[in-house]
Amino acid sequence: MRSAPLESARAAHAPSTREDHNSEHEREAVLDPTPGALSDRAPSTPIQRAASAHGSSPVLVSRPWSATQRRYFVVKRSVDVVAASVLLVLASPLLVAVVIAIKLESKGPALFRQQRIRGRQIDRGPGWALEPFQLYKFRTMVADADPALHRRYIEAYITRDKVTLAALRPGRVNGDSYRPLRDPRVTRVGAVLRKLSLDELPQLWNVLRGDMSLVGPRPPLSYEVAKYGEHDILRLTTPQGITGLAQVRGRCSIGFDDLIRYDHEYLASQSIWLDLKVLARTLPVVLSRRGAD
Repeated sequence: MRSAPLESARAAHAPSTREDHNSEHEREAVLDPTPGALSDRAPSTPIQRAASAHGSSPVLVSRPWSATQRRYFVVKRSVDVVAASVLLVLASPLLVAVVIAIKLESKGPALFRQQRIRGRQIDRGPGWALEPFQLYKFRTMVADADPALHRRYIEAYITRDKVTLAALRPGRVNGDSYRPLRDPRVTRVGAVLRKLSLDELPQLWNVLRGDMSLVGPRPPLSYEVAKYGEHDILRLTTPQGITGLAQVRGRCSIGFDDLIRYDHEYLASQSIWLDLKVLARTLPVVLSRRGAD
């Protein structure tokens, strides 16, 4: 039997008979400090919502919804399963070669698991629960690398701290990656994998599992989401992707404002046709290596 708070929260996010939802449904976040329950008491700050996203209490975020979008997500999931299955089979020799290269260069596992935050749709409606999941990548750093440098970079990137970003990437010009220059944690094989985005290939397994989609905003780390504002967190109201509009328009060379703008542009224009266009542009962008580390 469903609990009353859960029924109440889901009813608040049920699809409207009109396709243009009222404004109070467009940016609603619901959180109850009691583990596993939902409530109509909203947390006071985006940081509280973000903190609960990787705890036991779900965070509910919603955006305008329509019957067309519901059909789109059904078709999108079907395309993801078929395409990811085919790509995993075709890429299997490359996957084996990458594993061998990683193991020959450095000690440690070839695969790297990392907790990220995703949006999970509630009852195929306008509500999205923010929750953690395990993302898979090929390891590009030394084993047990200290995340402090990345946390420093992410905080500077999201808060637009130009002084810190310049210190981490001295001499950066437009078109260069924002990421720290000559990161000592990255291995030689890892640097090549990052340039060609081959480290992301294991996420095809995430797509098959239903954790992610082929196309969508990239899934953030929990300490990234903790820095999000009201507008930023809406980028999680869709399945997170291996590639996306922001990635084909600049990869790591775009600032946080542009990243959010491109992700919101994607949300406003989502369609299977747009997904196919993003996928078609991904390989040329990767091979060009523009905006990569």
